Amino acid sequence: MINVIQKEIQIGSELKRKIEFICEFCNTHPRIINGSIRTIEHTNINYIEPHKIIIKGTTFLAFDNDQNIYINNLSKSIPINKLEEYLKQ
Repeated sequence: MINVIQKEIQIGSELKRKIEFICEFCNTHPRIINGSIRTIEHTNINYIEPHKIIIKGTTFLAFDNDQNIYINNLSKSIPINKLEEYLKQ
């Protein structure tokens, strides 16, 4: 039987600070959902689920040590420092 273990990981304080700072300039408030690590027991298979940030009905995905933020899925990304411009469009 396959047993999947899920452990929640807290969003990094630096990433959270950046997101909240950008949203403050855009007069909006982000909803942050922590990511998780899913491990299949007795294997070396792991999946890292990114943090979800919901801003103005759009879901952004982010990893702690990544300089990009992903829009809706992992196929489209923008640098975090361009998030303010994206939200103002």
